Amino acid sequence: MAELKDTTRTGTDAAPATPATEGAAGKAPAADAGGERVPTVIAEDLHIVYRVQGGRQRGNATAALRRILRREPSGRIREVHAVRGVSFTAYRGEAIGLIGSNGSGKSTLLRAIAGLLPAESGRVYTNGQPSLLGVNAALMNDLTGERNVILGGLAMGMSREEIRERYDDIVEFSGINEKGDFITLPMRTYSSGMQARLRFSIAAAKQHDVLMIDEALATGDKKFQKRSEARIRELRATAGTVFLVSHNNRTIEKTCDRVIWLEKGELVMDGPTAPVLKAYAEENAR
Repeated sequence: MAELKDTTRTGTDAAPATPATEGAAGKAPAADAGGERVPTVIAEDLHIVYRVQGGRQRGNATAALRRILRREPSGRIREVHAVRGVSFTAYRGEAIGLIGSNGSGKSTLLRAIAGLLPAESGRVYTNGQPSLLGVNAALMNDLTGERNVILGGLAMGMSREEIRERYDDIVEFSGINEKGDFITLPMRTYSSGMQARLRFSIAAAKQHDVLMIDEALATGDKKFQKRSEARIRELRATAGTVFLVSHNNRTIEKTCDRVIWLEKGELVMDGPTAPVLKAYAEENAR
């Protein structure tokens, strides 16, 4: 079985951990020589707690402004227990949907797996490099789409030669130029849907060990969503692991073979897609 590395962040003052990369680039086997499935992410009794200074402090706006100007400490810290004792193992070749109501801890869990948030307790182990793609993934608004493709590719570890080879495919997949030469315009001229399509297209151009998609498909049109779903299936076929956060159960149903259901930071259900989505729909219908 492949060796997994502990990428858990601990302590609120710790710097973001750099997820470890295992193995060589290219297609990785979904199972080892003994036929066992290869784990890519293991979460063990994971707890994530946010601490917010000044939470629920009473007083009017004038008093609040006075405290800010005088740099007075708030004296109060509010704790938000966002993830509560979540444990699971993800394997190569799986596409795992994360579902739950708003504030259930889905995005927080992905950020913890990526090494961007510290754990209050518990551990996260990864085999490979997790890549997090979200609606708010940073692109530089003052640069053209063309420049952002290059910068995004470099940020993912692609060489300039790889970016040049895949540039036309990235632009075509995004559909940015379907209604004009938008790829040469600054990103600030793009709609939210166009920006989301370009972000996903850049990320999907590279084979990932673990790709985590946080609502990045929600703002695309139906045509692009179909292309994205097909690309996710391709990533699975080449032995990557995909996590998908979405409030669209149809997208989860089409692209994922497993679903993790979170509510109030706790794992409610983990299993094959159909029964978990059915239980989730029944709970929401009450």
